[in-house]
Amino acid sequence: MATRNALRVGLYVLLWLFSAVLLGLAATRIHYTLRLPPGDPLNNGNSFYDPIVAELLVASLLALFWSSFIIHVIHKSRDYGRISSFAGELLGLLCLFALYLVGAAIASMYWGALFWCHAFWQCRVLTVLVAFAWMCWALVLALVFVSAMLAATNRAYMRPLHGRYDARDSFFQGTPKGRRAWGF
Repeated sequence: MATRNALRVGLYVLLWLFSAVLLGLAATRIHYTLRLPPGDPLNNGNSFYDPIVAELLVASLLALFWSSFIIHVIHKSRDYGRISSFAGELLGLLCLFALYLVGAAIASMYWGALFWCHAFWQCRVLTVLVAFAWMCWALVLALVFVSAMLAATNRAYMRPLHGRYDARDSFFQGTPKGRRAWGF
């Protein structure tokens, strides 16, 4: 179980890092479009924002919080009820899966072929934004697959997602359950 949990934690750390980069790219794009200088050729200098970039910003924020929470639950062996079960993890991952899929697909539809304007900084930002949206979606897909397989092979959908089912190794609301004095 330790190697599976290490794989899951590694994937969640990658998701956290990629979501942080995507958050920065989306914030950069929103900052640029809301503060266009007069005479800018983009939208005749009128400020605007792209709704899909706002959606990717929200998805990356949710992924940052979700991956931090899951890493905490796995690492500290905490039980927070159904939200810290495999079913809760899969529900959260499926929500992120849908958000990233919609965001990456619509962003690809708008900015999938910006090779003609790579001389401009904002075109490069959009190209990298689309790439990181797809990479986050792929990581979430891998996490859904790994977590579903782990839960299915152990028949543990409603069990704690940290994988330690012994009452001595599990915590609920921060208090140890039945710890022996000898530590094993």
